[in-house]
Amino acid sequence: MRLDKYLKVTRLIKRRTVANEACDAGKIIVNGKAARASYDVKVDDIIEICLGARTVKVKVTNVTEYATKENAADNYIVVDK
Repeated sequence: MRLDKYLKVTRLIKRRTVANEACDAGKIIVNGKAARASYDVKVDDIIEICLGARTVKVKVTNVTEYATKENAADNYIVVDK
């Protein structure tokens, strides 16, 4: 699954266009490297999101095409806030 879609499906970022713009601006780091929106997310990837004053680091535990509001957070574990 594309990185921008994963961020939206898991509700880490509210809109896919915002996720796409954040990737283009270099604010999304995957496994220590700036990632493009087209990056293919895999299980055990470490994603670091730096938006404004907020920085969140998560580990991918599951990749699903669709997620409900209740189970969206089951797709990742927060490593560092």
